[in-house]
Amino acid sequence: MTRFALAGAIAALLAMTGPASAQDASYEVLDFADLKGWTNDDHDAALKVYLETCADMKDAEWQSLCALATNQKNARTFFELFFRPVLIRDGQPMLFTGYFEPELKGSRTRGGRFQYPLYRKPPEIRNGTAWLSRAEIEETGILDGRGLEIAWIDDPVDVFFLHIQGSGRIRLTDGSMLRVGYAGKNGRDYRSVGQELVRRGIYKPHQVSAQVIRSWVRRNPDEGLQLLRHNPSYVFFREVSSVPASKGPLGAMNRSITTLRSIAVDPEFTPLGAPVWIEKGGNAPMRRLMVAQDTGSAIKGAQRADIFFGTGNAAGRKAGKTRDPGRMVVLMPIQTAFALAPEDLG
Repeated sequence: MTRFALAGAIAALLAMTGPASAQDASYEVLDFADLKGWTNDDHDAALKVYLETCADMKDAEWQSLCALATNQKNARTFFELFFRPVLIRDGQPMLFTGYFEPELKGSRTRGGRFQYPLYRKPPEIRNGTAWLSRAEIEETGILDGRGLEIAWIDDPVDVFFLHIQGSGRIRLTDGSMLRVGYAGKNGRDYRSVGQELVRRGIYKPHQVSAQVIRSWVRRNPDEGLQLLRHNPSYVFFREVSSVPASKGPLGAMNRSITTLRSIAVDPEFTPLGAPVWIEKGGNAPMRRLMVAQDTGSAIKGAQRADIFFGTGNAAGRKAGKTRDPGRMVVLMPIQTAFALAPEDLG
């Protein structure tokens, strides 16, 4: 991912967030007693996930805490002794969405129903530089015949949503499994096809989900293809053979992420690798300590998070239904916390 990184949940197809800056944000240091459900969480599980990526954090204070974390016998005590919860606000309401790792059906060679390619990044693309749009790539066939194909998939909608997720598994015709991860993009901004369906008056905002989009495209193949091309962003992939099937896909920190313990955040506000307490509302409330280990082009703002629900269709259904309010609170090293909110020193 970087995204995996890319995209954030399928539900993030609908997310509408404006530009934000950490310079304009407010910071409030809370007590752990202010975190709803804190005492009931499995802090040991959260600590294991934190240890997956904390060594990759560059700041000296974070590195010191990572070294301490390796020898902890009581995870809850560790977090309470060395961190302070910081509520970061940028004026936007909290929005939780979900994402997952899709599992697609594919082949190493083109043939039969396998007609839709996943491409490696062509060498002429430079990071940060705009290239051809999704429509231009698909209409011109500029990538055809260059040996960039990783695999051929049986469904163009699955390919599109894999671009949104940025990572996935492909079950090949011989029964083996191929994992792919984000390798780059065409430098075009993400545009929501869910919002486009609403703009056209086809659905109301509350009606749109990944399943609804998928069904509409399949019922309207020609118009559906043009709808998918409404999103000019196009993602390129790489094979990820180093990650065993038992582990999650790679996140923005190039480490495997963990089901229901990893979230994607906006690193403008939340450091990658930081523990984050979430209080998600909605039909399936969630109170737990997560770790910020991923990012996403649709994940922008201080109170914006994408929850990783795991791999496969069941995870996809849960992710696609997630679009909930609440709040998230970042656990910061003590000195960093009070440097961000010095008025709280009392």
